[in-house]
Parts: sequence; C-alpha cells; structure tokens
Amino acid sequence: MDTIGELLRQWRHRRRLSQLDLAIAADVSARHVSLVETGKSNPSAAMVLRLADHLDVPLRDRNRLLLAAGFAPRYAERPLDDAALSAARNAVERVLRAHEPYPALAFDRRWNIIMTNRAVDPFLAEVDPELLRPPVNLLRLGLDPRGLARLVVNLADVRAVFRSRVRRQLAAAPDPELAALYAELLEPGGGDAPVGADVMIQMIVRFGGRELRLFSTITTFGTPQDITLDEVAVESYYPADAESASWFEGLTGSGRA
Repeated sequence: MDTIGELLRQWRHRRRLSQLDLAIAADVSARHVSLVETGKSNPSAAMVLRLADHLDVPLRDRNRLLLAAGFAPRYAERPLDDAALSAARNAVERVLRAHEPYPALAFDRRWNIIMTNRAVDPFLAEVDPELLRPPVNLLRLGLDPRGLARLVVNLADVRAVFRSRVRRQLAAAPDPELAALYAELLEPGGGDAPVGADVMIQMIVRFGGRELRLFSTITTFGTPQDITLDEVAVESYYPADAESASWFEGLTGSGRA
C-alpha cells in the first residue's frame, strides 16, 4: 500500500505542480510538503484534506489519502436512492423531466447510466436487450453496433468526443475499470479520424425516417460532500436545428414520451 507521501507526490505530478507550487497554493512551506512526501513528517487529517483540495483530488481518492495517513475516511458513498440523498436525487429527476421532450440522462464516473428521461425511451427500443442489462453503460450503448452506433451517421466524430472525454477523465483521476473500457471501445484505430466542425461537434442520428442533429451539455453538482454526488453527471441533448426540434416536440403530442 502506498504511503501518504507517495500518494501526494503522485497527485502532485499528475497535476504538474512543483512542491513550491503546491506549497504556495496551500499556504504552507515547501519544506513541509517535502517532509510529508518523504515520510519525515506525518500530516494531520486537516493538512491531508487541505493539500488534496488544492490538488483537486476526487472525494473517493481523498478517502484513500486519509486512510494512508492513518485516519478514518471522511466522505460517505451512498446509493442515489438512499434517504440521505433524496434532495439530490429529486434535483436530478427534476433536471431530467424539465429537459423533455429532449433526451437527458444521468451517469456515474464509469459511464453507467443511473437515470434517463422519457425522451430516451424510443432510442432504447432499438437496442439489443443484452446491452440493457444493468448496469447499462453509456459508452458501450453508444459505440456497440448492437446499440446506438448503427444509428449514428457521424460515428467517428462521436467516438472522438468520447475518447477525448474519457482520456481527460483518466488523466485527472486514473481508474482501472474505466481504463479497461477505454481500451475495449476507444483505442484509436485506422480510418477513425473525426471530420471536424465549425462551431461544435454534433451527433447526427438517423432515426424515425430522418436525421436528427443534437449537441449536448454536462451538469454536475457544485459542492458535493458525498462520493456518489461527486461522480454523478447529467448529459442533456439539445436539437441543433429546427427540424430536429420539431421531431422531438412531436413525441409529446404522439404519446411517445
């Protein structure tokens, strides 16, 4: 098991900071940072969290730092349906419902889908049931030919977006399971270059007899103190043209959403 000093050094290198950079940011001496990293000084729990905050360490990994320093974990990890997270869950549900008739979904750090709104349902009806066995993974759903990949006209663009996002995620906080998923679905291959876009990359889906053009935004909790909330993201899809908007708005009137 890595020591607290080794773990802090790893995070500092990951953030490309010198000991002096971290010391200035955390308002401590560079000598103290050096002593902690070399194991010559045992930091308090408050100091561990102070350094972790300035290193932008995710809550899950802050618990690991605390354990390595000999302290109890500080952050709980509850399922989203836990009573303690009811307000947060209700907030996610409201965001999803409010976005209808356009699709939106919530997923965790490994891209496993937690919730969707009703506008996602028509697309899931076209997916192989095997891919819909929990946990349903958004990366696999979007890139597997049995999933939505066969509906996506500009699959190379979409794959490039996924690749960039997961690569940044792994650089920020390594995760073996996510790295394995990246290797399975997102390793660059021949003929996989995106075509590019003038303003933003759209996802073009051939569905319902027409091409639907979408772009997306990501929403996260601003001040989470629970690991689950720290790792939840909501992706909301918007129509990129009037024709696409009209198709989605027709879902409500037809009873499809």
